[in-house]
Amino acid sequence: MARMSLVRGLVALALLAPGVKANAANADPDWPCIQRKVPQLSLGQIWNGPELPPAAKGWSKDPAISELVEEVAARRVPIAEAQKKIRDFAAAMPAEQLAPKMAMLVQGMFDHMDAERSQVMSGISRYARKQIEMAAGLRKEASDVDALRAKPDAGPDEIQRRTDQLTFATRIFNERVQSLTYVCEVPTIIEQRLYQLSKTVSETLAAKK
Repeated sequence: MARMSLVRGLVALALLAPGVKANAANADPDWPCIQRKVPQLSLGQIWNGPELPPAAKGWSKDPAISELVEEVAARRVPIAEAQKKIRDFAAAMPAEQLAPKMAMLVQGMFDHMDAERSQVMSGISRYARKQIEMAAGLRKEASDVDALRAKPDAGPDEIQRRTDQLTFATRIFNERVQSLTYVCEVPTIIEQRLYQLSKTVSETLAAKK
């Protein structure tokens, strides 16, 4: 009986864990994070410089800009190293090309990293839906094990097997909750990185004037 009480306690804790249900502050029922869901960023949130010219949208056609965008956007690259890449790129640029190329870089970083952020957020929503399904399964299994234990002819081995399965499933669920807590931070990490990189471009342009 003590073992079963422990299992039911684990299930109860799992179902109360953050991420099982959507945060009440968010309109999207599939959004489990404490952080408010902002599906897409606006350029004005990360760029304080002059308005980007229409030509900046053609950044993907410039091989050098495209390569630099990929390099600095990668989160595995330390932010200081990414900022240095931007400054080095600007230092090697002819003066007359600096402003248009930097505008393309800002637009490229924004397009690339905002898309990456949106993909991460979609993945979080899918993950959350799976958690909700798992939570429902845990509730049902806990109820079924209770019903099994109430049967006078229930075999001890079967009860033990089902109890062990429930304990294991609850542990997996809780591990996924912990993973979700970290993943929920990724959209903010991307946004902060984008802001820092855009600020580096702005500072680099200002230093060249």
